[in-house]
Amino acid sequence: MTDPASFRKARGAFFTPAAITAYLAAWAIRSPADHVLEPSCGEASFLLAAGERLRALGTPPDRLTAQLHGVEIHAGSARQAARLLAERGLRAGIEVGDFFGRPPAPAFDAVIGNPPYVRYQNFSGEARARAQRAALAAGVRLTGLSSSWAAFTIHASRFLRPDGRLSLVLPGELLTVNYAAQVRRFLLQRFARVRLVLFETRVFPGVLEEVVLLLAEGQGGAPHFELFQAGSLDALPAPNAPAWTEHWPEDGKKWTPALIAADSFSLYRHLAAGPGFAPMLDWGETWLGAVTGNNAWFSLGFEEAARLGLAMDDLRRISPPGSRHLKGLEFDRRAWEHLAAEGAACFLFDPRDDTDAAVRRRIEAGRQCGVETAYKCRVRSPWWRVPVGAVPDLLLTYMNQDRPRLLTNDARVHILNSVYGVTLRPGLLRLGREMLPLAFLNSFSLLGAEMVGRSYGGGLLKLEPREADMLPVPSPATLRAASPVLRAARPAVAAALLAGDVAGAVAQVDRILLTGQLGLDDGQLAALRMARDLLSQRRRARGRRRAEGTPDR
Repeated sequence: MTDPASFRKARGAFFTPAAITAYLAAWAIRSPADHVLEPSCGEASFLLAAGERLRALGTPPDRLTAQLHGVEIHAGSARQAARLLAERGLRAGIEVGDFFGRPPAPAFDAVIGNPPYVRYQNFSGEARARAQRAALAAGVRLTGLSSSWAAFTIHASRFLRPDGRLSLVLPGELLTVNYAAQVRRFLLQRFARVRLVLFETRVFPGVLEEVVLLLAEGQGGAPHFELFQAGSLDALPAPNAPAWTEHWPEDGKKWTPALIAADSFSLYRHLAAGPGFAPMLDWGETWLGAVTGNNAWFSLGFEEAARLGLAMDDLRRISPPGSRHLKGLEFDRRAWEHLAAEGAACFLFDPRDDTDAAVRRRIEAGRQCGVETAYKCRVRSPWWRVPVGAVPDLLLTYMNQDRPRLLTNDARVHILNSVYGVTLRPGLLRLGREMLPLAFLNSFSLLGAEMVGRSYGGGLLKLEPREADMLPVPSPATLRAASPVLRAARPAVAAALLAGDVAGAVAQVDRILLTGQLGLDDGQLAALRMARDLLSQRRRARGRRRAEGTPDR
């Protein structure tokens, strides 16, 4: 029985185009005597490529079985792998079992493959525990947010001889997410040379996740990694190709800078370290809005609240769930009232007690439809009382197709977990509320969002809370100096945003802050904009594919 596609996807198995398997096998296998391991071998796409490579190098047919090895957790896939190999006149030793349960032994010259990719939300229980233990045995403590590929990569390296070669297909997250910091550090410590191949287009049919080819070899101490950006599968590089570029990352930092030009990153790093900009954390605390457990039930429109007989004392004014309505430079009372009149869920069910009859009826209705069984409701008492934070000074969107949006909370509403709140430091309250949303619309800060954030399926740019804290925004000193000119430009910038001309709004703020205040010339400004456009376009290409109906990985 074959392994249905739905089952393969559930366990993170995605089979690899033949051009990639052949390329990685050719790079990793260099001698007819090489011993090769494909962990999580699926239906043997890499073992097939490895067998053909060994045959081309002159390995005797009777030696192939002893030199080709695979591990596969799914027995049906392992049987199918053996059949496919036999059809090509090849054999391999395939062990059925969990790769993380196999004790490492440095017996292989090459480990090649495409690790299973299971996000942390679905990577749990004993499977996660075994993976975490395997990584820890190599001296790497992974975070709870790690997906399956991270531990897999570390465990796979322990099957290599000291001068062996690791060639894997990994998600682009390797470069861009915080939880992969330990993997990045491990690769540079374990191998003498680390190379990565990125693609400008999607190369896995039906898969939106960006991939990177990892080519790591030798024993320990790589001072940097090398990168090649291939336009397509037809442009895979030769090992001696001149277009490999060296990148010297800061310890633990993301490798996102490798995606932009070296001079652009040099300018970015110079500005980030200078007095003109500061992390958002210097301005105040960023925090996630209230987690209700069921936004659709806890948030109400005005008419529904009236129909239920709820008093205003039992409701709390909120920014409606979601963030599409957050546009411009401020969210004011007039905008909130317009949304309420249009029927938006602008109130949170938030009674202080259950003595009122209408409140009791609402609570009982929630029980009847199972609201109290949601996890967040189950773990609080009473389940219907949502812990709501203070009214934030600023609102920050954290899931965006285009750019994060920072607005002054002039409506003085509470927020749910579809948006971040920013509580400004007391000494910066007035300046931050008036100027920071306006000043945030500059090319350096927008590039910074792409650098510190992460790309999600569908092309979304997401900022985790700690990433939001690191957003580079104009420093208090910069804003104090530029505030008279910025204040005068505010109506024109707001008008540009209202007309949908974000680029025009950014250009006006750039002229005041980056050129006028910080002295950047036209070439430097163009470099920042080009870098931001490159990262944004690369990310949003995924969204275009989803709009065309392609399923996400």
